[in-house]
Amino acid sequence: MSKEVSEEGQRHHHGKDYVDPPPAPLLDMAELKLWSFYRALIAEFIATLLFLYVTVATVIGHKKQTDPCGGVGLLGIAWAFGGMIFILVYCTAGISGGHINPAVTFGLFLARKVSLIRAVAYMVAQCLGAICGVGLVKAFMKPYYNRLGGGANEVAAGYSTGTALGAEIIGTFVLVYTVFSATDPKRSARDSHVPVLAPLPIGFAVFMVHLATIPITGTGINPARSFGATVIYNNGKAWDDQWIFWVGPFVGALAAAAYHQYILRAAAIKALGSFRSNPTN
Repeated sequence: MSKEVSEEGQRHHHGKDYVDPPPAPLLDMAELKLWSFYRALIAEFIATLLFLYVTVATVIGHKKQTDPCGGVGLLGIAWAFGGMIFILVYCTAGISGGHINPAVTFGLFLARKVSLIRAVAYMVAQCLGAICGVGLVKAFMKPYYNRLGGGANEVAAGYSTGTALGAEIIGTFVLVYTVFSATDPKRSARDSHVPVLAPLPIGFAVFMVHLATIPITGTGINPARSFGATVIYNNGKAWDDQWIFWVGPFVGALAAAAYHQYILRAAAIKALGSFRSNPTN
């Protein structure tokens, strides 16, 4: 009973019932000696492989249909991407954080949630997993793969490069902003009784962005997804447009990280207040 009273008093004293984790070090060489680090890389590799296999296979299967009312349609493609993210984030969040996307990793790195070493290693694992996942699709659906576009992201006819870049920036902003909000320690403390809450809005964010962006770029918002499909498809236009699917998501992730950390969580104001209250300054 006394312990409960003490804990209650501490919560009132600090004014919050959650603890922000300390920022990750920029370079953490000690990670390289831990099995958990390599286990996380394997989890990111396998998750991205499965993500690309299921989603690109869905895209090729849709394009293979000759009946306009047959197949899953664009709505089904959006569900495939969003549903797989929900499943894979749920499965891997406790192991690697369930990034499955270099843009998400980049945003979390900017917010000091992961070290530079982990961020780079995750991006490499994600890209390799994406290449292998699309490679499986090509092996299983070879008669249709190249003829139906290989699931690669390209700027659609009738849209400019600027429009495509803007769509990728906004789409990735929605996704990474959702990731930050769903994994916020304050929200986690309040909603800890709902274990699927974080993966669910992240999957829905991917679903909704696909609905809006498929007609413009096929929806990238994930550089590994775009890179893996382009490597296996190996088409000139897909390579020409590839930069859009790196620059756009990284800019969107940067904007989302800055918005969440410095405006919503007021990190800049807190840092300024800490600086002013330090008697040595």
